[in-house]
Amino acid sequence: MDGLERSGATGDEAEAVARLGFLEWVFAHPGTVTARVVREALDEPAVQNADSAAAKAFVGVLEEARHAVRMTRGRRGRAARLVH
Repeated sequence: MDGLERSGATGDEAEAVARLGFLEWVFAHPGTVTARVVREALDEPAVQNADSAAAKAFVGVLEEARHAVRMTRGRRGRAARLVH
């Protein structure tokens, strides 16, 4: 968040910086990023007090991820066994 807070990016650039920051966060996280991990990140004071446009956009990306993780379901049955 510190890097995002220092960013002077706005608009589309802030959104792009936030998405890159999210990917960096995911790959730097030890273990699997689950819905619980995303919820815990959203509860962090630095995230709740985001100030810059890039940091606020990062919070938005976390919110999107929280909803996406919750809605994802595994494939079942024959479709899960097929290899394309």
